[in-house]
Amino acid sequence: MSSITDKNHTKVILVGDGAVGSTFAYAMTLQGIANEIGIVDVVKDKTRGDALDLSDATPFSAPTHIYSTDYSDAKDADIVVITAGAPQKPGETRLDLVNKNLNILKSIVEPVVASGFNGIFLVVANPVDILTYGTWKLSGFPKERVIGSGTSLDTARLQKFVGQELNLDPRSIHGYMLGEHGDSEFAAWSHLTIGGLTMAEIQKTHPELTDEKLQEINDTVVHAAYEIINTKGATFYGVGTAAATICKALLRDENTILPLSVYMDGQYGVKDLYISSPTVVNRNGVRQILEVPLNDAEKEKMANSAAQLEKVAHDGFKATGIE
Repeated sequence: MSSITDKNHTKVILVGDGAVGSTFAYAMTLQGIANEIGIVDVVKDKTRGDALDLSDATPFSAPTHIYSTDYSDAKDADIVVITAGAPQKPGETRLDLVNKNLNILKSIVEPVVASGFNGIFLVVANPVDILTYGTWKLSGFPKERVIGSGTSLDTARLQKFVGQELNLDPRSIHGYMLGEHGDSEFAAWSHLTIGGLTMAEIQKTHPELTDEKLQEINDTVVHAAYEIINTKGATFYGVGTAAATICKALLRDENTILPLSVYMDGQYGVKDLYISSPTVVNRNGVRQILEVPLNDAEKEKMANSAAQLEKVAHDGFKATGIE
């Protein structure tokens, strides 16, 4: 039996109506991804206002019922998307947010589960790997039905920056940022391809793409969020669109491969932790994790990323009483 009910009607509950949440709802509305979007937030006036405002866009896109609601309405939802949490401030890392947002997470997951919800959790709030892991622990759901947005946004940034270097459509760049959605993530250059050519082959005809240049691109991706936060205060267009794309893959049973934060059970030598890898998703959630055979340097980066997440997760769970 699939977790998303076999029906034509699709329903998503959004928890968190800040900049990321409202942008996600807008991306969902423009693309006509769900029939029904319920918005939950402690600031009720904001959810009512956004529902009215977003509904005004439906005559230009697709019929969608958008409304303000509460946790009990999750009972028959296909997906609950969690964007709620304290935002990342200038100078703050995603991991600095951990204890604040784990406490907020507890106040969300418990009432959602109590509603009788039996769908898929998609966690977008930061630090996403740890909050996804926390959602899995708090919900008691199967690991296939608790997913984090992971490095989907970082991978898009990698495609964008490589595309800019080579003057190519970013959609033609096939490669991934792996590991933590944060400072220890890395580009898996050994498996990035363009038109069937590996990056090593591309470098032969593009001498400007030195290993140092690739490291520079990697670092630009890692620090991209900080640049945006320091200039406009928050990032939301990219991540809101990424989350809508993930929901589309789930609701439409696409069997799409996306770089998501998923539960590792030995892949990359990582156990009992959420971290990003290319993942096949469909209406049941995670169908398969594709383990990329990394080179030695990349294996070390993945191990370092996992070790950092493990420590922060362990300390955060201990501090907030999550078992």
